[in-house]
Amino acid sequence: MIVSPANANRTAPPPKIVPLITEAEIHARVIALASEIAPRLQPGTVVVALLKGAFVFAADLLRELSRHELDINLDFMVLSSYGNDTRSSGRVLINLDCQKLVENRDVLLLDDILDSGNTLTFAVEHMRFKGAERILTCVLLDKPLRRQTAFQADFVGFTIPDLFVVGYGIDHAERFRELPFIGHLEE
Repeated sequence: MIVSPANANRTAPPPKIVPLITEAEIHARVIALASEIAPRLQPGTVVVALLKGAFVFAADLLRELSRHELDINLDFMVLSSYGNDTRSSGRVLINLDCQKLVENRDVLLLDDILDSGNTLTFAVEHMRFKGAERILTCVLLDKPLRRQTAFQADFVGFTIPDLFVVGYGIDHAERFRELPFIGHLEE
């Protein structure tokens, strides 16, 4: 029998995912984050979600921010530094740049995880280069033990230990984004 790469993945047992942050905990923290962020946003702020990992977080946070009757614009960037690995390569690439004009405007960058700090440092510098007036950052998860730069986010959902996490938009090799909670892959 010939086993193709596609069939090989189907026969391997799925990794065990250990819950770390529940759906209810995420929901409560997103509501609290929106209340913390809303007073700091100026009319016309451009919210830039870093894809793909932050798409679920961005959607939920934007819905909560809308309850504060803010004038905000949404855009996306696709940056990569992981590929299919569990460790950052340290080199950040722009796969898709934001399309909204950010010159002389405030920007709120949303990301799923702040670990090495390389991606958000790059994104902030890129927004500065594009002429953003003020740049705020918000991350769902912060892993300070992995930091390679002195970067600190303005708003943090949860601080977590150095575990490889999945769920709530966060993937491993494009899998597990659909989980409504955040879990870590058991070694």
